[in-house]
Amino acid sequence: MVNRKELRPESRPSAAFGARVRSAREDRGWSQEDLASRMTYSSQHISAVETDRKPPTLPFSRKADAVFGTAGSSGSFEREWREIRHGVLLEGFPEYAEYERRAVEIRLFQIGIVPGLLQTPGYAMALARSDIQRGSITPEQAEERVSFLAQRQAALGRDRPPMVLVVMDESCILRSVGGSAVMDAQLAKLTEFAALPNTVVQVAPFTMGERRPFHLPVNLLTLADRSLVAYAETHAQGHVDRESTAVLPLLAGYHHLQAESLPQAASVAMIEELRKGSP
Repeated sequence: MVNRKELRPESRPSAAFGARVRSAREDRGWSQEDLASRMTYSSQHISAVETDRKPPTLPFSRKADAVFGTAGSSGSFEREWREIRHGVLLEGFPEYAEYERRAVEIRLFQIGIVPGLLQTPGYAMALARSDIQRGSITPEQAEERVSFLAQRQAALGRDRPPMVLVVMDESCILRSVGGSAVMDAQLAKLTEFAALPNTVVQVAPFTMGERRPFHLPVNLLTLADRSLVAYAETHAQGHVDRESTAVLPLLAGYHHLQAESLPQAASVAMIEELRKGSP
């Protein structure tokens, strides 16, 4: 093995991807030229991906799956690429984000933190830094996560923006994230968002008690063909659902949630009081 570069798959996700390509290739007794021919890439390109000198791409990942027979599996190269690309987002969320980009109406319910579509860059980065400190993501993945969030938010500014209906548990605005300056900017962003013609922002107060229908965050989308998409998540996993038997009960629950929550004017007044430092 002349000029064989030692790989360090533990250094970062793209290095692990490259090491896995090399391992799969060598397990089959193929040279880089053999794999290049099968994937219609140059051998130099194969070498650069394997040694982490060139990042993998979606087309590369799909061709690797076709060649190695891993397409559609839980261990596919495409799935690994998406984890790298989206900064270890929960399973299911990249799929949801694609639906969100095309939605004509978005309904959100969040507990504990401000919904991503309404987060300021400072607030989002404060959350990401906390994950870095816990060791759950790398600094590079944190940057990617914040960048991905900015892309989602930019989609709201298209020529015909979606209607966005947001209900936040009171904990979202009471929980301090990133310090007083970050929170003040975040609360200001919420009031600005509420003033847009295509948005409604409500707070579900603690006094709602057991009448709050959801105990986990819920996202509901209406697409242009009027079909519905639901996304819900736990701490470890996200799940996209388009079956009406699952989505319609969530929609009914959301209507009850809106009816029990504070009206927008009262919600904005609560946020403004927090900005003034009132108890």
